[in-house]
Amino acid sequence: MIGRLWHWGWGLVRDIWFVLRRPSVHFSLGFLTIGGFLAGIVFWGGFNTALEVTNTERFCISCHEMRDNVYEELKTTIHFTNRSGVRATCPDCHVPHNWTDKIARKMQASKEVWGKIFGTISTRDKFLDKRRELAEHEWARLKANDSLECRNCHDFEYMDFTRQNARAAEAHSTYLAAGEKTCIDCHKGIAHQLPDMQGVPGWDAVHSFYMEVPNNSAGDRLQRLARALRETPPANASTMSD
Repeated sequence: MIGRLWHWGWGLVRDIWFVLRRPSVHFSLGFLTIGGFLAGIVFWGGFNTALEVTNTERFCISCHEMRDNVYEELKTTIHFTNRSGVRATCPDCHVPHNWTDKIARKMQASKEVWGKIFGTISTRDKFLDKRRELAEHEWARLKANDSLECRNCHDFEYMDFTRQNARAAEAHSTYLAAGEKTCIDCHKGIAHQLPDMQGVPGWDAVHSFYMEVPNNSAGDRLQRLARALRETPPANASTMSD
């Protein structure tokens, strides 16, 4: 028993002495491990911070191309201002919320930096010339991912068809429920003005459906009245004084 204790104690002392004689090898390994861990935390924190900074409306409209064109259009829609105060911003509709899809979208969007550098849509005229092409790219992306960004907020499983107008209830309960259509098939132009739609696949069918299905609920009539009031130019001062 004493012999085993002596052997164990002597081995421990020998190991400690070995470390003390060559500290650089052992401590450098420890420092590398700890340093690598800390560097990983710093890198991840910086990467995630940069990711979130570039995923804000403020960042999106920091370029005049977005601020002076599509953002001005967004400000006139129900996604920007509404009775409940729930507002959708640029990344809500154009960037997936889950992390992996968000990274993939950011990598895909990195090529847009070249458009900024070379002034692809630096003027209003250039933007209007490219509007159809830009819109088609986004429509195709949303079609391919089954309108993923729309479904971040709108969940089909919880739709109450009885509270929807006739057109919406008909479309959602048939085409959307059966998987024949996805949100972007019918809701093009929901936040931005539409380009010339002539020749857009499927658009004639959507337009025909909207013309055929009646839309005369009380809510629809109120919406039309509110729209008419907004579009009516205000009376000038002289008219009001009369």
